[in-house]
Amino acid sequence: MGNPKAFLTIPRKEAGYRALNDRINDYAEVEQTLNTEDRLLQASRCMDCGVPFCMWACPLGNCQPEWQNALNKGKWREAYDILTSTNDFPEFTGRVCPALCEKSCVLSLSHEPVTIRENEVAVAEKAFDEGYVQPRIPKHRRKEKVAVVGSGPAGLAAANRLNQKGFNVTVFEKDEVVGGLLRLGIPDFKLNKKIIDRRTNIMTQEGVKFITGVEVGRDISAEQLQADYDAICLCIGSEVPRDLEVEGRNLKGIHLALDYLRQQNRVVAGQDISAGQRISAQGKHVLVIGGGDTGSDCVGTAVRQGAASVVQIEIMPKPPVGENPATPWPMYPLVLKTSSSHEEGCARRWLLDTRKFIGEKEKVAAVEVEEVEWINENGRAQLKHTGRKEIFKADLVLLAMGFVHPVHHGLVSDLSLSLDGRKNIETKSGNGTSVHKIFAAGDAALGASLVVRAIDSGRKAAAGIEKYLSQMP
Repeated sequence: MGNPKAFLTIPRKEAGYRALNDRINDYAEVEQTLNTEDRLLQASRCMDCGVPFCMWACPLGNCQPEWQNALNKGKWREAYDILTSTNDFPEFTGRVCPALCEKSCVLSLSHEPVTIRENEVAVAEKAFDEGYVQPRIPKHRRKEKVAVVGSGPAGLAAANRLNQKGFNVTVFEKDEVVGGLLRLGIPDFKLNKKIIDRRTNIMTQEGVKFITGVEVGRDISAEQLQADYDAICLCIGSEVPRDLEVEGRNLKGIHLALDYLRQQNRVVAGQDISAGQRISAQGKHVLVIGGGDTGSDCVGTAVRQGAASVVQIEIMPKPPVGENPATPWPMYPLVLKTSSSHEEGCARRWLLDTRKFIGEKEKVAAVEVEEVEWINENGRAQLKHTGRKEIFKADLVLLAMGFVHPVHHGLVSDLSLSLDGRKNIETKSGNGTSVHKIFAAGDAALGASLVVRAIDSGRKAAAGIEKYLSQMP
């Protein structure tokens, strides 16, 4: 520790967001950066706790005190080396992770945790700017071939780890670009897609082969993949959305959130979408159903498209503000989160259940909702409708209620993979599945979760595949 009392004298300082009136007119990243002096001061606030709860909370087990100390001393390269010993892509997590580590920082007890996430992305960007990040081509190549299906964070992590071990890795991606939901699910104002290109270009130079626009199970059979590769890692995500089967669901103007976000990300990337296919919020009254991060991303996108109004509703109660006794430190606090998108113009409501969509000329025009209560019955929360109804004007409705499990039709069913109780791909130690030489990682095995957990799962699958292939005769 350079200054063991820094946490007492230096307050937490965040970089903050770009001015609202500027950022809502483009899709550039909303988050700003601190200057070098301030960044090193923020790193100095780490107390190097005897029990580093920040490491306990991080799915990757990032060694926060060690790399914070290196950063505080201006040893950027050392900080990057420590960081990437546990995290393949700090430039991703530093932008889109909810910073579980910060919530468990001892300084969270005084609501001023170390700015770990911002420090992380600063270290990653410095490493790229200074040329520390160079292709690491394996000195020795093994004969075994591994197929990774899906190029989201889990697939990229698995491919990266396996390639560095010398295996011949091919990544199959059904979309036209690499990145999975990092690319098409997260808006550019949170993650500029050049960040993904920069990393995958390095991985390509290191020997990873990417094949896009090919869906395994349709364009290539599961049997063919099994014949051609010594091991297969399925990182296909959890893409079956939770839907609303209520009256009027078939009206035009009601869309799944991911369809909406995917399209806008393609538009930002320069793709030409015909007027008939375009989902636009321009001049419309938008209702976002679902209070999570995907819903927040829809809010920010609708604002940038020029929506007349945006309302986000949630069936669950409004979370506590500030602190929640039910989730005390060092647990992740279930409290009200206000994103940069919410700040840009959005009304938020809770305890509302969608009852029906109301249309005019086959298009949605309004949505009827009903207030609900959650009643504790025998230790379980039960939903109770109150009968108090309300109608929202809405000519664009976005369903952002999460995802239930991976797509089973095609690859999963063709391989006859066992599923767990939540209909995710069942895995055992080492991320192996019920089928010989087939492994699974990320949301396909965990259920819809965080980018940081997907990276961790991909790393574990890579370790399992390496162990499996090393035992082959």
